[in-house]
Amino acid sequence: MMTQNADKKREQIQMFCMDDLVPQDHLLRLIDQAIDWSFIYDLVIDKYSADNGRPSMDPVMLIKIPFIQYLYGIRSMRQTVKEIEVNVAYRWFLGLEMMDKVPHFSTFGKNYTRRFKDTDLFEQIFSRILQECYKYRLIDPSEVFVDATHVKARANSKKMRKRIADEEALFFEEQLKKEINEDREAHGKKPLKEKKEDPKDPPSCGGSSDGKEEKTVKESTTDPESGWFRKGEHKNVFAYSVQTACDKNGWILGYSVNPGNQHDSRTFKSLYDKIKDIGIQTLVADAGYKTPAIAKLLLDDGITPLLPYKRPMTKDGFFKKAEYVYDEYFDCYVCPNDQVLAYHTTNRSGYREYKSCGMICEGCPYLKQCTESRDHVKVVTRHIWEPYMEKCEDIRHTIGMKEVYAQRKETVERLFGTAKENHGFRYTQMIGKARMEMKVGLTFACMNLKKLAKMIARKGKRGAQKCLLLIKYTLFEPKTRKTLLEC
Repeated sequence: MMTQNADKKREQIQMFCMDDLVPQDHLLRLIDQAIDWSFIYDLVIDKYSADNGRPSMDPVMLIKIPFIQYLYGIRSMRQTVKEIEVNVAYRWFLGLEMMDKVPHFSTFGKNYTRRFKDTDLFEQIFSRILQECYKYRLIDPSEVFVDATHVKARANSKKMRKRIADEEALFFEEQLKKEINEDREAHGKKPLKEKKEDPKDPPSCGGSSDGKEEKTVKESTTDPESGWFRKGEHKNVFAYSVQTACDKNGWILGYSVNPGNQHDSRTFKSLYDKIKDIGIQTLVADAGYKTPAIAKLLLDDGITPLLPYKRPMTKDGFFKKAEYVYDEYFDCYVCPNDQVLAYHTTNRSGYREYKSCGMICEGCPYLKQCTESRDHVKVVTRHIWEPYMEKCEDIRHTIGMKEVYAQRKETVERLFGTAKENHGFRYTQMIGKARMEMKVGLTFACMNLKKLAKMIARKGKRGAQKCLLLIKYTLFEPKTRKTLLEC
């Protein structure tokens, strides 16, 4: 029999409880049960006046609104508010009744600008949720996986200008200078002189005072803090680089946000300072982090660096660097024709230069495979921290390390895929590094909290089933109990 006029129920007046409209296994219900949100009051209490002004919006509700946005990958705050208006579960999560007015979409942005800007509030929220994961002993920091991904910035690729790149100091610069001078003195060389810039003699256009060309970079006029990013054959865009660390179980342990045009090895220290004291035994990273400075930093701190093989960048038809054998006792290199390349100097970059004799190399049958220099002199360089790199190679060949490195695709790379597919991490609607850090912190906090909530619910369900079986077990006769135990 056909039913007609079913839409008459739209105008019915009913009495109901908001809690009954949200399923018991709904994700937001599980998340609300997994954590006590009152910790947010302690984080923002100094941002509100104690006895002046109008009553404010509940800070917990204010933080939960972007949580909903990043948890479900909604593209904007305006669309998030529209979803909250018609979604009962969202209203229940925020503590709103069916007839309560939803806050305007600009409310969070105004509060961020007036209260939360230039604070570490969102990093504290991420850390607080991470502490809950530690409390349940779900995190194993013995093996940590580090990698970076790029998030497209809210910047038009055609609106840009060129500027002279600022020369940023490296985190190991002072220590490297000291050891370079010590190495030069050990070889009978004078210490390097400090570079002095004369303010009365500015560099000419297109060059610098020391004769080197100044590096120019592309800067967005919309978001100057982003960086021009190009990888392989991908489209050139302005982007942010998000470095992330996680354990072997996929829990996010830390993050850092940098312009997309900065190399991972230069920005590694900012992330490492956040995670170095959590008990790391092995740190796994890709070839972008395989530098002498990072190898030394990790080994000096007692951490085992697991870094992959990096193919030497040698021209086709020429000898590779591995074919020149280093003699540690005599501190020299031996070429494939058994000729000696003696120590010459240690340059400002920390590399020792070993040079051959041009008169001997001139008649060498392998000259075309060795060098193209006019004076027939072959130069081989060796970093003063090269022993640390050699130790990394020994670690890479240790039994079991190949299987550990293969877990990258199941841990940190899977996190990036999940964030981009489900949590709107392919691009950002935020402008500026500070707002980008807010987005990253809340997104990663959502991912950790979602995983924690599901695990707690699963654990509670198993516990309830065990209790039910125990009650049933006590009601059975002894013979039946024996049968149940055998099952």
